[in-house]
Amino acid sequence: MKQIIYDNYQELSEKTAEMIADLITKKPDALFCFPAGETSVGTFEHLIKLNKAGKISFSQCKIVGLDEWTHLGAMKTENCYSFLRKHFFDHIDYTPENMCFFDGESADLEKELLKTNTFLKENGPIDLMLLGAGMNGHLGLNEPGTSFDLYSHIVNLDETTKLVGQKYFSGDVKLSSGITLGIKCILEAKTVILQLNGARKAEVARKLNESEPTPVFPASALKLHANSFFLLDKDAARFL
Repeated sequence: MKQIIYDNYQELSEKTAEMIADLITKKPDALFCFPAGETSVGTFEHLIKLNKAGKISFSQCKIVGLDEWTHLGAMKTENCYSFLRKHFFDHIDYTPENMCFFDGESADLEKELLKTNTFLKENGPIDLMLLGAGMNGHLGLNEPGTSFDLYSHIVNLDETTKLVGQKYFSGDVKLSSGITLGIKCILEAKTVILQLNGARKAEVARKLNESEPTPVFPASALKLHANSFFLLDKDAARFL
């Protein structure tokens, strides 16, 4: 895992966007996976600028969803897919037929797993996966203790995730379960970029830096990946 520390969040976002744009230039129909999280918003903003300037196009790209909350009921309009639409998809050119996302409200979540696994089998492996890490070290919704050998799967959420996840909703919501690409999907991606920013993620960065690969701290799985990048700003790197 190659570690690069940038001066600030702006530079972190710009450099990450440049890596993604470079791949699109080389492979216009690349398969991407993007996270629904605060850290990635800056990267999305730069990609939107490049797209609007005509420097890159997402029209041929394929995109697979990373994860989704399940059974939100009335709060489903504020789910992970909605976050990505608001901050990214609604501002770029893309082809809906080239996208595959989990429907967390489906009555048949096993069918959603099959749908996504089939999409990956037909279009994969993922060329580039952008990730953030949770306060408990989770990747996507692969919570502490999750096996590294799983593909798409349904999860019971960790208490930390239930608490921190509230920030993405305008009102109280009961978070109990989710659906996610597994660590196996992440390890089979050609390139993985993990972003961390801000002082609040400094302890997560320290744990990742010091940890051997272990399911107890899922982000540590990236140390097993031959082409993974750990990108962070100085605030997140304060303990390194």
